[in-house]
Amino acid sequence: MTRNLFFILILSLSAVFSNAQNGNNPIQLKDIIERKYASQGVEEMRSLPDGEYYTMLSSDRKAILKYAYKTGKITDTLFNTETVRETKLDKIDGYLISNTGYRILVWTNSEPIYRRSWQADVYDYDVRRNFLKPLSDTEGKIRIPTFSPDGRMCAYVKDNNIWLKKFDYDTESQVTKDGEPGKILNGIPDWVYEEEFRTTNLMSWSADSKFLAFVKSDESAVPTYSFQHFDGTLYPGKYSYKYPKAGENNSVVGVYAYNTDTKDIKKMEVPIDADGYIPEIRFTENPDQLAVMTLNRRQNQFNMYYANPKSTVARLAFRDENKYYIDPDWIEAICFTKDNFVYVSERDGFAHAYLFTINGIQERQLTSGKWDVTALYGYNPETKTVYYQSAEESPLRRSVYKADAKGVKTKLSAREGTNSADFSSNYQYFVNRFSNTTTPTIVSICDEKGKQLSVLNDNSELQNLLQTLRYPQKEFFTFTTSQGNTLNGWMLKPLNFDSNRKYPTVMIQYSGPDSQEVSDRYDMDWDVYLASQGYVVVAIDGRGTGARGEEFRKCTYLNLGILESDDQIAGAQYLGTLPYIDKNRIAIWGWSYGGYNVLMAMSRGNGAFKAGIAIAPVTDWRFYNSVYTERFMHMPKENENGYNVSSPLKLANNLQGRLLLIHGTADDNVHFQNSAYYMQALEDAGIQFDTQIYPDKNHSILGTKTRLHLYNRVIDFLNKNL
Repeated sequence: MTRNLFFILILSLSAVFSNAQNGNNPIQLKDIIERKYASQGVEEMRSLPDGEYYTMLSSDRKAILKYAYKTGKITDTLFNTETVRETKLDKIDGYLISNTGYRILVWTNSEPIYRRSWQADVYDYDVRRNFLKPLSDTEGKIRIPTFSPDGRMCAYVKDNNIWLKKFDYDTESQVTKDGEPGKILNGIPDWVYEEEFRTTNLMSWSADSKFLAFVKSDESAVPTYSFQHFDGTLYPGKYSYKYPKAGENNSVVGVYAYNTDTKDIKKMEVPIDADGYIPEIRFTENPDQLAVMTLNRRQNQFNMYYANPKSTVARLAFRDENKYYIDPDWIEAICFTKDNFVYVSERDGFAHAYLFTINGIQERQLTSGKWDVTALYGYNPETKTVYYQSAEESPLRRSVYKADAKGVKTKLSAREGTNSADFSSNYQYFVNRFSNTTTPTIVSICDEKGKQLSVLNDNSELQNLLQTLRYPQKEFFTFTTSQGNTLNGWMLKPLNFDSNRKYPTVMIQYSGPDSQEVSDRYDMDWDVYLASQGYVVVAIDGRGTGARGEEFRKCTYLNLGILESDDQIAGAQYLGTLPYIDKNRIAIWGWSYGGYNVLMAMSRGNGAFKAGIAIAPVTDWRFYNSVYTERFMHMPKENENGYNVSSPLKLANNLQGRLLLIHGTADDNVHFQNSAYYMQALEDAGIQFDTQIYPDKNHSILGTKTRLHLYNRVIDFLNKNL
């Protein structure tokens, strides 16, 4: 899209999303925190193998219901806690249905482990006998229950070891015996894999159900991190876990295959570097082909090997290299068919889908243009059609498309804003989730031509509530920095806005690689309340953010925090030229990476910001985890200068403006260590600052009372300093 066309688009968006107010009732901060104004979705929908039906948990979580895509109506009840025989449960937390449909696993009493992983009491439901009983006869909660393709077996992890249940014989056997906390993990990821590769299951069944492949991780040499848990006790306890910081030892990983007939375990001969990663394993439709995805430690080379579980021999099937780094999300999104696979690469400067033969030979590029594919939904080998989401219309918007064998492209989402899709297994239907800045989420079922068949949730009650409220609306804008970079932003103006007044302004940002704050989607957060209290609130997506091509997205490589803070500083300078903004009363706010960029901007901005709020910030990339940090910065010994210039710790002497530093002491992601050391640096520099510590709170600092306290603390700080 040319700059002129893009500018016209932004102007039209600004006209649509003006500073209009609806009703007379003010919005309340407590209601925002309690999500009274948040869109409601639907329970998770799972396509059944035939693609004509899907399943959902009932709202009371007592039953698993079967629905028809064509009508959106219930056609059957597959499981009901009140009618099953043998074992009675009050409700269930989740479920898994075998491919045959003859068995269903349900679980309850789920306990979180890290951000995505959990363990629970798992039960086996025999559909034909209406009989429910515990999946395992041994003590302990179960992780990642995984059916074999034929539905006759289930693998799961207990105490870091893999177990196997054979339903035909009602037998349970232990596959691995070397699992040990803090040392050996079988089939499950360590902390950093789960956090940065977003995986919880590192097992895969062969198509003929004869082999179970799994990743074994040895984290013995990974350094241990510990922090106190106060819990109101006289003598606080300690929580310890393995956390590899930048440049430190990672887990050593290998791939193994278990033969369910002979009970032999063999290691696959995959040529991975000693410190390399295996973020994904997946059997193709060929039972002799286990796809093992590997990344080198720098994460700029992706190799996919096919390992034979019988011979253990592995051959290279595909390689993708990048002068910056490979986005692991595209590894996870690879779509396999019998003869092909689809992979998203940035080889032409934008993220696009490519079709390869199963042996890694490129057949054709499926999408092209100066825009990014932002999600890959699947590929139908029968019609040779790819399904995807893209930012083709605007970086601010997302639409759902399909492209056929001739390259003919069809837009499937009808509404302009942010659209996502979940396709049925036969690609004849998809669930569309749509919102824009003025419309809460609408969940609907569409056919494969994009025709809406039914609406599952239109959030009409929320729409009616919003009509009674008086609150600011987002206005989109663009501006060009002195360096010639055109940046996108949104603005919330105070109620009863007077263009002849000068307002204090708060810049809200995250700024991390491939992130995006400025988008056309519904989001009623605390910033809307802040604007209703007399502030102009602004968000600007600077360089390094997403949906504008690889060079814009990856230009921060090896020097995080420099261009990102430059662009927030440039944003403050631009805002200061507007007649209704007081250039001497501008603050900047951010959480996590956003908190990091607050410190960078206040240290490099020459007084551009009168105040700043940094929540759970990284203060030196040497303190953060290896996978994320090294993807963008390499190891510290390879990029010492980059680490130094990107460190708020090293720049603490230069901090200008009043700072409020907030952190939870039980943050297992961005450790409280970051803020503790930064406080010391400010003290050594003789710089006064404000701080707010939340005992035993993690990175999200959750809890209604806690969040209400946090945002009131922030607003009070802004009122005093702006």
